[in-house]
Amino acid sequence: MEEALKEANKALNINEVPVGAVIVYNDQIIGRGFNMREKNNDITAHAEIIAIKQASQKLGTWKLDLCQIYVSIDPCLMCYDAIRQSRIKKIYYSADQQISKKKSFQAYIHMDDQVEVIGGLLADESEKLMKDFFYKLRSKNVRH
Repeated sequence: MEEALKEANKALNINEVPVGAVIVYNDQIIGRGFNMREKNNDITAHAEIIAIKQASQKLGTWKLDLCQIYVSIDPCLMCYDAIRQSRIKKIYYSADQQISKKKSFQAYIHMDDQVEVIGGLLADESEKLMKDFFYKLRSKNVRH
């Protein structure tokens, strides 16, 4: 999870929502990603999607069933579906997103018995990154 948080910090440093992800295979990181949606003008440039692409290239297959993914925040529904489609069996995440999004995610994963989801790992660190990002964003948008 520490490596996923390092990726999230990379996003923070380029003014992206600080989400990071790493994919692990045989105790080795084979995919890394951080949010680059604004930088790339690409709605799909989420940390998880970038990490999945990198891991798939590294292994030479889209089937990542022997891998685990670590994400600094619970995945959005698009990323969760990509994780499922890549056949990753375990998701470890740090903090929960906003309540409304969390309810969607929690409802979705309860219908799915293919993926094990474990949350709350280093949650304080992830929550601080998110709070710092949105505080900075709001401060820039305040008119004097």
